[in-house]
Amino acid sequence: MKKVVGTFLLALIAWHTSPAQSNQKMDTFIDQLMAKMTVEEKIGQLNLVTGGEATTGTTVSTGVEAKIKNGQIGGIFSMSTPAKIRKTQEIAIKQSRLKIPIIFGMDVIHGYRTVFPIPLGLAATWDMNLIQQSARIAAEEATADGINWAFSPMVDISRDPRWGRISEGAGEDTYLSSRVAEAIVHGFQGDNLAAHNTMMACVKHFALYGAAEGGRDYNSTDMSLHRMYNEYLPPYKAALDAGAGSIMTSFNDINGVPASANKWLMTDVLRKQWGFKGLVVTDYTAVNELTAHGLGDLQQVSALSLNAGVDMDMVGEGFLTTLKKSLDAGKVKIADIDRACRFVLEAKYKLGLFDDPYRYCDEKRAKTVIGSAANHAKAREIAAKSFVLLKNENQVLPLKKTGTVAVIGPLANSGPNMPGTWSVSAELDKTASLVEGMKAVLGNKVNILTHLGSNLLEDSIYQNHATMFGRTIARDSRKEEEIIADALKVAQQSDVVVAALGEASEMSGESSSRSELDIPKNQQNLLKALLATGKPVVLVLFTGRPLTLTWEDAHVPAILNVWFGGTETGKAVADVLFGDVVPSGKITATFPRNVGQIPIYYAHKNTGRPYGNSGDFEKFKSNYLDVSNSPLYPFGYGLSYTSFTYSDIRLDRNTIDDKGTLQASIDISNTGNYDAEETVQLYIQDLVGSVTRPVKELKGFQKIFLKKGEQKTVNFNIKVDDLKFFDNNLNYVAEPGNFKVYIGSNSRDVKEKEFELL
Repeated sequence: MKKVVGTFLLALIAWHTSPAQSNQKMDTFIDQLMAKMTVEEKIGQLNLVTGGEATTGTTVSTGVEAKIKNGQIGGIFSMSTPAKIRKTQEIAIKQSRLKIPIIFGMDVIHGYRTVFPIPLGLAATWDMNLIQQSARIAAEEATADGINWAFSPMVDISRDPRWGRISEGAGEDTYLSSRVAEAIVHGFQGDNLAAHNTMMACVKHFALYGAAEGGRDYNSTDMSLHRMYNEYLPPYKAALDAGAGSIMTSFNDINGVPASANKWLMTDVLRKQWGFKGLVVTDYTAVNELTAHGLGDLQQVSALSLNAGVDMDMVGEGFLTTLKKSLDAGKVKIADIDRACRFVLEAKYKLGLFDDPYRYCDEKRAKTVIGSAANHAKAREIAAKSFVLLKNENQVLPLKKTGTVAVIGPLANSGPNMPGTWSVSAELDKTASLVEGMKAVLGNKVNILTHLGSNLLEDSIYQNHATMFGRTIARDSRKEEEIIADALKVAQQSDVVVAALGEASEMSGESSSRSELDIPKNQQNLLKALLATGKPVVLVLFTGRPLTLTWEDAHVPAILNVWFGGTETGKAVADVLFGDVVPSGKITATFPRNVGQIPIYYAHKNTGRPYGNSGDFEKFKSNYLDVSNSPLYPFGYGLSYTSFTYSDIRLDRNTIDDKGTLQASIDISNTGNYDAEETVQLYIQDLVGSVTRPVKELKGFQKIFLKKGEQKTVNFNIKVDDLKFFDNNLNYVAEPGNFKVYIGSNSRDVKEKEFELL
């Protein structure tokens, strides 16, 4: 073994030299290695297969061990534990001809064993430090379990909550999504990708996946280059600029060409315009699916994908089985196979696998790091800060730690649903339910009663689809009226009712698009019955997306949106409900009043006949006749147990030139009775441009802590870069003229001031 590792000692030197020297060492090492490789071995490096532990697609890889021995596998995902990964790595190191190590990946989306809130919930914290910490802990745990490649962050902008994977991203906004992407990349990769506790990030899904037509997963996208460059592409680039080592293709088409065969996207934009020098991998069987898109048989589409600039084929094995034939037929060039092979080998080199292929296989570290008490404590803290208080009429919340509380609803006693979608490594059988978490926090201070209240969904088949992957929620076979009647007996014994309602975790996520976004009708019937008791009712809302809550907002006194908070959801909900933590989350995707309003988002363009801000119908204006034209809850919205007052904005100057900085200041006062955090949001509007511009765009935010009665001044420095956009010729420019700056607690409730760019 010493001799084998010694063959690759060049890699170690690279991490103790300058970046230029390191690149030179890496290039020399890989040149020498590739000179020894056959064409078949090079193609083998482009093959990414699944170990089958987590269900992330319909295809399962076969003959893995034999293929490793034959040099036909470059990477494996959905395999874990140091023992299993070491055993698999040993096959490559001891039994393949060139002893090239394997890279091991996993969908580490919002935590590993310790699960944090779903990404839409993480973004609602508006706390980049906490988001980075969550990714750092995820990397610590995953690498301790042998994994060195995370298929995260997902940075797709989505303005259609019907799309299930809106839960997996940061929401609708370009600027915020870019900052979240950077934080996650830094958390995963740290300062040294070759360290034993860092892992390579994989940005996904490139590109425009969140703009799928009708919110239907995998569907077509169609948009102008102007919108693409200004609104949808920036988060991908921000993640890559932060150092992400890899990027994943999306399933959809862009300008009529699916991403995995789109040379303009993968080569012209990604490689040439952005200068990306990392690894490009497809999503699950995306190469094979090019056939269903109508681009040809497996050999044709595999050649198209390689020629477009894709380096690694996930699961489908089209590269493995057809590229040699295409090379012999002149359909692909050896230079493109070499290019793809080099990027795969470089990723392994940067991870330090050539120096020590077993650096991630320390069973002792796994026992101490994974699921530690400190990690769970951080998960609880972050979960509580992700929750968004949507309504709190007459200060129903926080609850008193006395008396009896009835926790009623299909999400009250379902621990496996608490981690949320895309928590493939969660220990579902060890995750506390909401009721269990509340009891753990409150002890004997509060008497907690509980009841199912209603089935998750009236239709049992629909419920089976909505509770896959071990997220089953028990059904009561009795009539709805009988179930509710039983629940009301429990409610009548309580001082306050907590209604745990909404979606199951698998009602959002991949292939979980919904055409209706109401709380299921049978759950709403339960909620109406609970309200009719006259007891104070708090709706604890579980969801992976914005829902249409028009009725709930009108009738329920208090609504706390808890998304899916991860491993420590139950305890974190108790912390907020009973006032140990003051809610500070702010939504990052607009909540519509009904599905007909979609897409609805704050950074929309004006028309020649814009409607007013009241939301009321105006004839011959751009609005709906049958519904208020305002959102139910605007982007950036979230209440607190305290209240904050904003002063007028002060500018230190009224003009700015291309080299200057303008400072906008505002005083924030905590005028309520609780110490609390507030996210102060800065928006800018370009009033006159060569192209139409959004009515406002987020350009900065600060999360501050204020004790009750305290006042702080918040300063924002506005630079010319904050005013730039891609014009009609895709030049990145700031055009002289007048601008408005807005500062407030959300995108709607703002103060404003005007300035000029000279």
